[in-house]
Amino acid sequence: MPATRLRIFISSVQKEFASERRDLKAFLLGDAFLKRFVADVFLFEELPARDQRADDLYLAEVEACDIYIGIFGNEYGHEDAGGLSPTEREYLHATKLRRTRLIFVWGQEDMTRSAKMKNLVRRASAELVRRRVADMPSLNAEVYASLVDYLDQRGAFKLAPFDTSACDKASFSDLSRKRIDWFLDTARRARGFPLKADTSTEALLRHLNLLDGRKPTNAAILLFGSSPQRFHRPAETKCVFCHGTEYRRPFASQQIYGGDLFEQADQARDFVLAKINRAVGTREHSITAPATYELPPDAVAEAIVNAIAHRDYHSNASVEVRLFSDRLEVWNPGNLPGNLSLDDLTTDHPSIPANPLVAESLYLTRYIEKAGSGTQKMIQLCHEAGLPAPGFAIRAGSFVLTIWRDWLTDDVLTGLGLNERQKQVLVCVRREGRITSQRYQELTGAARQTATRDLDAMVKKHVLERTGERRWASYSLAKSMPHL
Repeated sequence: MPATRLRIFISSVQKEFASERRDLKAFLLGDAFLKRFVADVFLFEELPARDQRADDLYLAEVEACDIYIGIFGNEYGHEDAGGLSPTEREYLHATKLRRTRLIFVWGQEDMTRSAKMKNLVRRASAELVRRRVADMPSLNAEVYASLVDYLDQRGAFKLAPFDTSACDKASFSDLSRKRIDWFLDTARRARGFPLKADTSTEALLRHLNLLDGRKPTNAAILLFGSSPQRFHRPAETKCVFCHGTEYRRPFASQQIYGGDLFEQADQARDFVLAKINRAVGTREHSITAPATYELPPDAVAEAIVNAIAHRDYHSNASVEVRLFSDRLEVWNPGNLPGNLSLDDLTTDHPSIPANPLVAESLYLTRYIEKAGSGTQKMIQLCHEAGLPAPGFAIRAGSFVLTIWRDWLTDDVLTGLGLNERQKQVLVCVRREGRITSQRYQELTGAARQTATRDLDAMVKKHVLERTGERRWASYSLAKSMPHL
């Protein structure tokens, strides 16, 4: 282990892996564990223009690195006068200098690879152990596992990261073969996972980097354990349904879900969907009547799975799902990676999973989709449902995600320009669902003409919707956000 922190050189055909190179660098520098050991990550495209030969420059950077990471895809790259691409020259130079080389071959098939890249893959395969990857979650997970092994072999840390550490006192008998069979079947159908249905438990865990020697890791127990809470008591999901808008006992309903992480995600999602409003349609186009929920089910599931995947499992706190009359909050013990801000979550951003090996298995079973896209997907789903964008915050050592049950947030209410009577009545509408002119008068003490004028103004502003005419009219909250 070098006295200073690690310098890592990422080598690949730049054009073929432009976004993957940037995302991998962001992951290496942003991961809560790895950033303690990684000083710098070199990407050639980030260098400013210089009066220096390009090949001299990148070979000098190989000399300066501790670890060479090679991503070998389909393209070989531009060839120099000697018929070699920069990627192969970098690999050969790292080999000559005896640098640690970590090679990742992109894709399961070799048919589409250029002839010279096939030769480079064969050469690397003959010289070292390389791993195949198919997407960013698997690349993150494989690089993470390889670097943890590198650091461990050099005695760099006393305590290994949570997901790669052996689960104390656990053995293969503590794993559920039923869950493993489900995983193999689901991952093959969802992502084309290469292992067969009859793959042994040990072979699967080794493929997913979920073994420490021959012992299952903490991640293996959380994902496939028969009773994970025997070993990790706080690794559960607490669901609470509150009567109003405040987190106050007694609760309307409360459940604590244990079991493996797939079970927790499913049960917590079902808890929320059972408590929120839904409209059931007709069987005009199907034998099953469609149901429309007030919150997008996929956004609810995404919020819960993100918390389960990215939480700090060293914390004694649980994931908490809190359903209020006006919002859903999902509390995830832990903070954002150091180089991500709350604002970054609303735009394209790299995936920096707190538990890469847990996240990969959730990705393979489609509990998680494209890396780094979860928050943007929730924003899109809420907008399509006529709801405000979800809120993101850090509170009391937890990352808190808020999905609003309707569009009437405090910020929106401020911009509507309503008088105090109208604001008071909106509270009643949200609680009771509907209001009449007579009920308006009872609540506010307003005269009938004033009540009619206030209600008509709220209809014109698209805050309320009117049903019926004259004295029989009733008013309910508009289904989507008005354009302010």
